[in-house]
Amino acid sequence: MPTIHPTALVDASAELAPDVEIGPYCVIRATGGPVRLGPGVRLLGSNYVNGPATIGEGTILWPHACVGFEPQDYKFGPGAKTAGVVIGAGCLIREHATVHAATSEERPTIVGDRCFLMVNSHVAHDCRVGNNVVFVNGAGVAGHGEIGDNVTLGGNAVIHQFCRIGRLVMMSGDCAVSLDVPPFCMVNERNRLGGLNQVGLRRSGMPREHITELRRAFRDVLRNPMPRKEAVAILRARGQTCPPVMELAEFFETTKRGIAPGMGRSTRGSRAAAVRSADESDE
Repeated sequence: MPTIHPTALVDASAELAPDVEIGPYCVIRATGGPVRLGPGVRLLGSNYVNGPATIGEGTILWPHACVGFEPQDYKFGPGAKTAGVVIGAGCLIREHATVHAATSEERPTIVGDRCFLMVNSHVAHDCRVGNNVVFVNGAGVAGHGEIGDNVTLGGNAVIHQFCRIGRLVMMSGDCAVSLDVPPFCMVNERNRLGGLNQVGLRRSGMPREHITELRRAFRDVLRNPMPRKEAVAILRARGQTCPPVMELAEFFETTKRGIAPGMGRSTRGSRAAAVRSADESDE
């Protein structure tokens, strides 16, 4: 039998695995659709889960984390139907994190397996978050955003609605993007790529020769503004022998918002000079 604290309010229709734990002052509402909590799910206290919602095996919600409430979208009327939220297995959802329901009746907001949503992080309506994604404190993605596998969003990093973030991307803290971010890259400032996420690539087990080809692609394409068709042609040609470069080509080809540019050498040099000047003036 599930362990349910006497102060918790659980809808009688909720489907709970036998070893689910529901702590004090939790509320599970199935008024909008079914709620399903998989094996080993734990709600530690003061959590709200609003159906339709499915939470996968072993996921833990810390106090005041909320899942499945209505989207922050004026077009979504009170009580409108929604496909809700699906959260994968092994996720850690910390205090005051929120995952909102979809505006769509067909496709839910999705958070993949083994994701870590730290304090005050936010996944908005209709987002699709891959596996092994980390939202550091205060990070958030707006409606309809797509985040690939193994992405890390630094503290207070924010992603504009409808943006796509490719897999193995690393965003620094306090960054913002309103353009698509290609796979394997780092974002160091607003809408600007700082280079490849080489540490993440090595840790992923990617072969050294593929990382070398990605470095060449970043240097020749992302740091040199050119028409998208030209960039895709270059990447496709190189991608014939390097699947990660082909993945870049396909990402470029399908962008609707445009691609965040790489920081060119001249830009980096001028900033370095500015820093040196500031340091010299302090001496």
